Amino acid sequence: MEYVIEMLNIRKEFNGFVANDNITLQLKKGEIHALLGENGAGKSTLMNVLFGLYQPEQGEIRVKGKPVNIANPNIANDLGIGMVHQHFMLVDTFTVTENIILGREITSAGKIDIKKAEQQVREISERYGLAVDPQAKISDITVGMQQRVEILKTLYRGAEILIFDEPTAVLTPQEIKELIQIMKTLIKEGKSIILITHKLKEIMEVSDRCTVIRKGKGIGTVTVSETNPNELASLMVGREVVFKTDKKEATPKQEVLEIKDLVVKDPRGVTVVNGLNLSVRAGEIVGIAGVDGNGQSEFIEAITGLRKAESGSVKLNGKELINHTPRQITESGVAHIPQDRHKHGLVLNFPIGENMVLQTYNKKPFSKNGILNFSEIYKKAKTLISEFDVRTPSEYTLARALSGGNQQKAIIGREIDRNPDLLIAAQPTRGLDVGAIEFIHKRLIEQRDHGKGVLLISFELDEIMNVSDRIAVIYEGRIVAIVNPKETTEQELGLLMAGSNRKEAGEQSHV
Repeated sequence: MEYVIEMLNIRKEFNGFVANDNITLQLKKGEIHALLGENGAGKSTLMNVLFGLYQPEQGEIRVKGKPVNIANPNIANDLGIGMVHQHFMLVDTFTVTENIILGREITSAGKIDIKKAEQQVREISERYGLAVDPQAKISDITVGMQQRVEILKTLYRGAEILIFDEPTAVLTPQEIKELIQIMKTLIKEGKSIILITHKLKEIMEVSDRCTVIRKGKGIGTVTVSETNPNELASLMVGREVVFKTDKKEATPKQEVLEIKDLVVKDPRGVTVVNGLNLSVRAGEIVGIAGVDGNGQSEFIEAITGLRKAESGSVKLNGKELINHTPRQITESGVAHIPQDRHKHGLVLNFPIGENMVLQTYNKKPFSKNGILNFSEIYKKAKTLISEFDVRTPSEYTLARALSGGNQQKAIIGREIDRNPDLLIAAQPTRGLDVGAIEFIHKRLIEQRDHGKGVLLISFELDEIMNVSDRIAVIYEGRIVAIVNPKETTEQELGLLMAGSNRKEAGEQSHV
């Protein structure tokens, strides 16, 4: 059997911490090969070794049977290996074409021939079904389109082997469907793909084989058609995983959050939250279902003080919060798990221990007369790290060095520890593996059972259906329906999210 890529017994260490412990991965020509593992299992590290960003301590890489030394990404590109990173490597102020040709510019008489480059980008884009406007500016296009630009960048450089690192973490359900189609087209054109993911549904849908790694060790490679999601999940986390969240019936009490006629504009001055009404009671989880871009982000930012509201009322336990500062709002009893953990949840260059007290560092025992007490800060951090199963070499490790799942657990630990009346969880499991998702769902339900109000915003329909006690559907900045998860279907929700009214949605979903 000829493999296009062989990574044999790869070992990679960081300051004595073994990230990849003698892992073997073999990619056949024309296959989609999934690389599955929990957050922090070593998947991205292994692919960064293949792409020349890291050098392994041990092991051998072969391309088409020949041993190679991939000292940097340029060598990887020359060998036909391209990588689509989870966090896109694009220049916002450049056009699509300028980003694609960066470092590989076509020149004519000493000048960059942008017209010729645009033509080439258009041709590649049409060939692979990647409808992208070569002249569009990166800052003006959607996340899904930006990802296509990353894919085009690798194809422009002649990649035969494409590595996709968590490609669906930031996409809407519709964009995920389109990406799966693009991957199938690439395979038809003779490319080979390594897909880093922990979404079992996607592996079952597109992959031919799957290599599982757990805590830096290779567990084995399976043929996807001969396995199932439960088996993959237990290979990945080393135990059986419960997909259906176990929860007792909610017993809602008094109203904690009351929102009336909320109006919010986006940075361009367009009204995106348009007279929104909603209430959340103590002891219930209200899920907000909607397609990305219907005002969810601005709505959350307005009620947490990160964005100014134009008008309307937001009351917590009867007290008006509208246009108060984020500090005033959190201190009145609101906890916020932000949808962008890097931008709004953590200071990445601070140790994880200091991130654990970002909301409380100004209070005793963490500070006195404006002077921080680091021994108390790290003592508290140690307790939270252990309680919320944050896997980190130590409390002094920088936040950016932790995997996404562990960064998220740290934020959740910090927010829940403050004992809030209302917990706002925006995309709390985005980009996380089944083990971390299970943990986070349990914590949200625990908060509900302790008599707290929980507001959950997610683009994952199964998460909304699974965890919520009531589901509010948002469309064009308004709540258009409130449904009971036990009495609805994903299809009916999908139709409501697309703007159908309740009666139509009900009829169509029963056809």
